[in-house]
Amino acid sequence: MKTPAKHPRPSWDEYFLKLAMLASERSTCPRMHCGCVMVKDRFVLATGYNGSLPRAAHCDEVGCLVVNNHCVRTNHAEVNALCQASRHGISLDGATAYVTNMPCTACAKALTAAGIRRVVVFSEYHDTLAEMFFRESEVTLERLPMPGTTIHYHLDTYSSARPAAKAKPAPRSVPRPAHSKK
Repeated sequence: MKTPAKHPRPSWDEYFLKLAMLASERSTCPRMHCGCVMVKDRFVLATGYNGSLPRAAHCDEVGCLVVNNHCVRTNHAEVNALCQASRHGISLDGATAYVTNMPCTACAKALTAAGIRRVVVFSEYHDTLAEMFFRESEVTLERLPMPGTTIHYHLDTYSSARPAAKAKPAPRSVPRPAHSKK
């Protein structure tokens, strides 16, 4: 059995930023992929990515709807995470938002109003007043280096694991006979 190369264990901030990066892979607007993970006490409360409204067409299907140089077809990752928390009755008071990109002005205000106390980012966003609003509302803003983009998982080196068997096709459903009403 091979011994995997030893990689340093990610810090909690790196871990949650990597989760935000993974969430961003679900984004449907080609103008920017953004992910957001809301965390409290090292527990993931909600996630979001920039994408269209439920049941609506996506930018990558029908094109962006650009107004004043912003795509308005999509909700931003932060708004989608806030909405997910709201729909599930999850309080974000005192939580941290890990976001791949600096929030826009509207998202910064929404995060602050929802009770987010700390925002962690690794890239900037143009034309935003987020930093000013965070400072005025005493929300901590931290800019960290972008975490590594590689997931270090070596199935062939773990003695208690093996690859899953190939998936079998789902059984064909048998149509139910129609019941006649008498």
